[in-house]
Formats: sequence, structure tokens, C-alpha cells
Amino acid sequence: MSKSIVECVPNFSEGRDSGVVTEILNTIEASGGVKILDVDSGHNTNRTVVTFIGTPEAVEEAAFQAVSTARKLIDMRKHRGEHPRIGATDVLPFVPVANVSMADCVDIARRVGARIGKNLEIPVYLYDQAASSPERSNLAVVRSGEYEGLEDKLEDPLWKPDFGPTLHNPSAGATCVGAREFLIAYNINLNNADRRYANDIAYALRERGRWKRTGNTDPFYYKGDVVYFTQNGELPCGPCDFVGGSFDELEQHYSEEHQGNLSTRFRNLSIDPVNPMGPVFDDGQFKEVKAIGWVIDEYNRAQISINLTNYKISSAHEVLEAARVEAKKRGIIVTGSELVGLIPFEALKEAGLYYRRQAMKSTGIPVSDLLETAIQSMGLRDVSSFDVMEKVIGLPTTGGPLVDLSVLDFVDEVSRETPAPGGGSVAALAGALGGALTSMVANLSVGKGEFDSHYDRLCGMACQAQEIKDSLVNGVDDDTKAFDSVLAGMRMPQDSEEEKKAREAAIEDGYKNATAVPLETAELCLKAMVLADQMADMASEGMMSDVGTGCLMAEAGLRSAVYNVRINLPNISDQEFKREIEGRVKDLLDDCQRLGDSVSGKVEITFDL
Repeated sequence: MSKSIVECVPNFSEGRDSGVVTEILNTIEASGGVKILDVDSGHNTNRTVVTFIGTPEAVEEAAFQAVSTARKLIDMRKHRGEHPRIGATDVLPFVPVANVSMADCVDIARRVGARIGKNLEIPVYLYDQAASSPERSNLAVVRSGEYEGLEDKLEDPLWKPDFGPTLHNPSAGATCVGAREFLIAYNINLNNADRRYANDIAYALRERGRWKRTGNTDPFYYKGDVVYFTQNGELPCGPCDFVGGSFDELEQHYSEEHQGNLSTRFRNLSIDPVNPMGPVFDDGQFKEVKAIGWVIDEYNRAQISINLTNYKISSAHEVLEAARVEAKKRGIIVTGSELVGLIPFEALKEAGLYYRRQAMKSTGIPVSDLLETAIQSMGLRDVSSFDVMEKVIGLPTTGGPLVDLSVLDFVDEVSRETPAPGGGSVAALAGALGGALTSMVANLSVGKGEFDSHYDRLCGMACQAQEIKDSLVNGVDDDTKAFDSVLAGMRMPQDSEEEKKAREAAIEDGYKNATAVPLETAELCLKAMVLADQMADMASEGMMSDVGTGCLMAEAGLRSAVYNVRINLPNISDQEFKREIEGRVKDLLDDCQRLGDSVSGKVEITFDL
């Protein structure tokens, strides 16, 4: 079973003194059992975001030690920076990655928070999923007033810390400890250095929204007149011109017309529904999005700094495209974007799929090509480098000792006087080539006028073929490992009857595993043949030879894999297991013959043979 993995992304209020940052990083690494994935320091923000992962126990200890070191080295009385902050360790979120629940991360956050409060004498506020009350779930609300307003905040009984002293700690400030979903820190770059433009767009995008304005708002919204709540009993709606006579009336309108919960929205905006005061807020375009504008002197650019707190609800590419629309309204241009920290593989893949669809290009291309499409379309190399291996978390596992060989080296390896790689690996490779050819034909068909009406179908077939190809490529190495469990069983002691029985059982299980791997190869090859048969009904005459070749390769892979299944069966005593496998093999061969004949017939008709 895979080990449990937690991610921690502490934000430290220091981005200029590399010595301080280095000491904090050294503390994290010295704790043991964790791996630092990313370090991003900003001079203007005077902030460093560190991302590290490890087992829950290791991450918990490393997080506490890092906060302890930051307390010693960072003096908030001297801190100046553009990013909102409340303490030396500003935020300390824990994120579930693998075999860890959100509840587990909440428990970690609360244990670490209690320890920070008690041992380091730092006021601690819990936020997001770890929050002690709904009112404290929103980080922006918890951090409101920032460090400069913290002393007054601590005197307010409503803002008593969850852990630690209520007295102000001038040098350390406070720390927000939370548990959350994966956060994508993302910057969008503009072609000027005017912060007002960046803020204007940021406020339009973010969930919090912006002050409602009237008058001269087009194209520069910030030039309009701010709408305020008045004391005459009328309550204006932020997104539209409706004015309610009471909060209940406004809430009903907001629910019916804008599909939102006004009580929750007012709470997140720190607006009292009984006695609303201050500016009226218009809704932002995206849920789970926080954004602000700033200027980065290093780039001489204004940036929209964005936190995507749930990329499954609001994706980076959707927000980027909305920013491009808003920028165009204002006569400016989005030049590209920048990823701070990491991005999940699925998020970047979805971006690649989106831009391929926008261009009416096939989506059934190799994963690396999809990711490159996303990187180029989003301008992720606009102001800094972007290495997929360093920036993308959760990449599919590909490659292996055999797969990573050149074609010549692989063929040579097969030819040597060693039992592996053998027929099983070659069968998987043959099937992978069959799937690849079907994908190629589908991809080449996309964009040709006569196939425009079949775009979705062709993309679907190409995607399926890519998945089959990738699985079979992994099978090239899997086959060489399939026999390892048999060999491990053979090496077991057999000095006693009990040891002999255990050894026999282990060998039996090993042969079953050695049977399962080529059986899976055969089943994948059959799926490749099904796609080839479907492609044969659609492909142009000029591509029928490729369709036929793809089917033949998949057929060769299937029949070869069946050989490897059958050669292991005599070594298995479990008769029920053998009957089941033999039945599946018969069905595979029957379907193989039928599909092979079908594709061959369609190809030969094309050639008038």
C-alpha cells in the first residue's frame, strides 16, 4: 500500500534576506522525512512560499520547527511588503495528497496550532477546513487588519485566538493555521506597470468582488462613484439595480436572481445584516478565487496575483481567459502568466484540453504535448522558466529501464542471451504501436473538412487510443517484473513442512500474477483492435494502410500475450482459476479473429485486392 502523504505550504514574511530563508529551509530538511518541492521568494512582496511533502508525522514536526525558526529570525516590526500578512509565519496550511483525508489534515492543523500557541507564545487562528467557527473559515476575514491592526484585534473578544496568548507578540505577530484543498498560486502579467489596472481586473475576477460603482465606470471601473449603504432603510443589491426594503427582502432577491446565500456573503465581507454600513459589494466572477493587483519591479510589470483555492471549481485557464477579456476592455494586454509553487497534473491537463478544443485540434495527443499546449497558451514562460518535472505534481508514472532505451538498444536487449525482456515485453510494445497508429489516423483526420462533423468522435477515439498506448508502454517493463514474485517464492526456505507449504503457496500466487500481466496486455490489445475497426469505417483511403498496420500490430500483441498466459497455467494448481483464465482467453481469441477479419476486409476493399 502507498504511504500517506501530506503537503504543507507555509508562507514566511521574508523574501529579501536569503540567509534567513536558507536557515528556515535547513530547519525543514533537518527535521527528516520530508521533501521540499518548491521555494518561491518575492522581493516586492517580501514573502517566501515553501512547499514540502512527507508523511503526516514528518510534516507535522517539520512545520512546527519551521515556525519556531521563523519566530527567532523574522521581526515583524521591521517588515515591509506588498502582500497581506499577519505574522512572521503568515499562513500554515496542511493539504491532503495521498491516503490522507481532510479530517486527518484538520487534526494535524489543530495539534500544530496548539503547540505553536503554547510553546512559542504566538497567537494562532485556525482557518478554512480547520476553522473553529464558520466566521473564521475565510482566510481574508481572519487576516483582515493585517499585522498593523493585530494589537487591536487581539483586544476584541470576538477575535480571541484559537490557541496561544491574547497579548500582542510584536516581533512574531500571529499565525493562521489551516487545512485546505490544493491551492494554486497564480499570477497574470499585464503589459504595463499601473497597479490600478491590475487591481481593477483582480477585483472583477475574485469571489469577494469589488465595491459597487455608478457613473463613469466604462472602461475603467475604479473611476466610478462608490455606492454605500445608507441609513434610510434601503438596501441596494450589489450585482444589479434592485433595492430591498429589508435584509430579508434583499436576501430573497439575491437567492432567486443571483443563486447565492446573502447571509454567507455578508459574513465573508464582514457586513452586519442588521445594520449594514460601508460600501456595497458587487459579486466577483469566480468562486474560490482570491486576487489582488500589484507591481513587480523586477519585471517592470503589473500583475494580478491570484489564489485558486479550489481549481476544480474555478480553473486557472478559465480565470486567465476572463482576465484577457477584462484587459481588452481597458485597452491593455495580458502578456502571459506565472505559476508560484506547484500545479496538479489534472489542472494543467484540463487547460491543454481546453485550448486544443478552442482551436478545433484533436485532444487525443500524448500527455506531454497536452501539457506543452497549456504552457504555451497560458504564457507560463513569460517572465520565468517552467519545468514540467519541477512544477507539476501528480504526473503519471511513465518510463522504466526498458521503455527508456532507444529502439536499437531495446532490440539488442531482446536479442541477448537473457530470458528478459522476452515475448511478454515485445507483445506489449506491439500493442502499444497498434494503439499509437490508430491515434495517429484519428488525429490526422481532425481538421480535414469532411471530418468536421465527427470532431467529438475522432477526439474520443484518439484519447482512448492514447490511454491504451500508455498502459501498454508501461506493460513493457511490467512484464519483466511479473516473474519476480515467482522467483521470490522459489527462494523461500523449505526445511520444514510448514515452510514448504508457505513456499508452494507463494509460488502459486507468483504464477497467478505472472499470468495476470500478459492477460491484461491481451485485453488492452483487443481494445486497440476495436478502435482500429471503428477507424476503418471512417479513415480516408490514404490512411487505410496505417489503420490495417495498427490492427495487425495489436493482433500480434494479443496473440503473443496469450502465449505468455498459457505457458504459466500448467504451473497453477487452482483449477477454478485456470478454468476462468482459459475461458477469458478463448473469448479474447474469438474476438481477435473476428476483428482482424473485419479490418482486413475493409482495408483490402480499399486496395481492390
